[in-house]
Amino acid sequence: MMRDYERPWLKSDLAAGAALSAFLIPAGMAYAEAAGLPAVTGLYASIIPLLAYAVFGPSRVLIIGPDSSLAPMIAAAILPLAGKDPDHAVALAGLLALLIGGLLLAGRVFKLGFVTGLLSKPIRVGYLNGIAIVIMLSQLPKLLGIPGTGGSLVNTAAGTAQAVAQGATNPLALLFGAGTIAVIVACRFLPWKLPGVLIAVVAATAATAALNLTAALPTVGALPHGLPAPALGGISLEDVIALLGPAAGIALIAFADTSVLSKSFAARSGVRVDGNEEMGAIGVANVASGLFGGFPISGSTSRTPIAVEAGAKSPLSGAVAAAFVVLFMILAPGLTMFLPSSVLAGVVMVAAASILDVKTLFRLLRMSRTEAALLVATFLGVAFVGVLEGIVVAISLSLIAFVLRALDPYRTELGSVGDIPGYHDLSRHPEGQRVPGLVIARFDAPLFFANGAVFTEHIRTLVANAPEPVRWVIVASEAITGLDTTALDDLVALDDELAKHGINLVFAEMKGPIKDRLIRFGVSSRFGPDHFFPTVNNAVRHYKRTFDLA
Repeated sequence: MMRDYERPWLKSDLAAGAALSAFLIPAGMAYAEAAGLPAVTGLYASIIPLLAYAVFGPSRVLIIGPDSSLAPMIAAAILPLAGKDPDHAVALAGLLALLIGGLLLAGRVFKLGFVTGLLSKPIRVGYLNGIAIVIMLSQLPKLLGIPGTGGSLVNTAAGTAQAVAQGATNPLALLFGAGTIAVIVACRFLPWKLPGVLIAVVAATAATAALNLTAALPTVGALPHGLPAPALGGISLEDVIALLGPAAGIALIAFADTSVLSKSFAARSGVRVDGNEEMGAIGVANVASGLFGGFPISGSTSRTPIAVEAGAKSPLSGAVAAAFVVLFMILAPGLTMFLPSSVLAGVVMVAAASILDVKTLFRLLRMSRTEAALLVATFLGVAFVGVLEGIVVAISLSLIAFVLRALDPYRTELGSVGDIPGYHDLSRHPEGQRVPGLVIARFDAPLFFANGAVFTEHIRTLVANAPEPVRWVIVASEAITGLDTTALDDLVALDDELAKHGINLVFAEMKGPIKDRLIRFGVSSRFGPDHFFPTVNNAVRHYKRTFDLA
């Protein structure tokens, strides 16, 4: 994208980058802590990936970096392996980013951009709602200034409630955290746009320093001086094996989120973004993050709109923002020793609350109970079983639901309906007329091992229930978009069975690729050219001519 850069964009990109950096710093640190990592790793994960994406990214305005939806997945993957060793946690997070980057780059090579189709909208909404609850509850101890218990959602809730009951709440931490939430939310309702996150963070830092409150409440602490460096020491083969599964799940989620975000903003400007190129760019950015002390990243739903509103024209705006973050780390890393941890918790909780989507659940309840149940199952799995496990369960349930729909698809018989051209569903038009001696069957699904028997039984039932002896069966095949060998065997057996009763089986509107499969499967002699018709009307006319019917 940078090779197509236009000079008039420079001023806008510089201004957008400066505005964006004001949010990158607090958000990056907050999402790092939400992932169970030192705050500085969030800055590393903000700097290097933005620079990499500026070179390789296909989107003009997409901003990538740490994201609230990935944070709990990262924590779930690395913290059980790290124990209580923060350095090992950082190394594991870097390894996880490298694995994710490698998987995404492999996906780019094999053009697997279509895999985002595995995540239907109910799954996406369900896991985002589950993640939002997990994030908010995991940040509650920090907001209250009490030690976190970690573990499952239930354990976190129980531990937090017990600490509150014992009077362990830090009033100052709660004041700063609640104040942060109030400021950010209030700024969203003001008639003019104000950077609520920046205002809250700067005000809290200034107040803590001015009132010398560092001993009275937990703070982030000073950041280390210098620029990011590789931090992959102490990694074992066992760590690699243990993180492969989580890496695959997070890679899918990261790319799905990034792809949707990138295409949405590209459509606004009339630009097309190739999904495979996006997959490769996110892969490179994750590798860069992993090599230099960062952790897995994706497209940011919160920072991308900020860049767009600030006038970003190209990925250079992200690179400019990264440069400002570097300046902050060089010139003023000690400022964060005055930043209360509860303030970052407040930032994360507001971000998590913004991804909650209850409207879609109620909409699905009206439209499809099955999809609503899938959403709820995903939410419960993510919230109470585990973030990664919940997503695996959700995808599995989605695939099962797809198979069940294909196993029992809509099927019907067609007939003529008054003066309406063509042939139509007799179950919807009971006044319709059948052609004597002819059954016109429709089956709305690919034919494969799970539903081949359902298809043949459908034909048998129509033939058995026909008002007079059947001489032809026409299969309206437009909706049959697939055929495997098991279903083919069922089809051949049906043809043999019908032939014994003097019934001819033919097909109308069958797609070319399905005909090609019949040839490859070696049954072209059985189903020759005279068995196929371009339309149902053609097939019916041929039938009537054959038997001299008016």
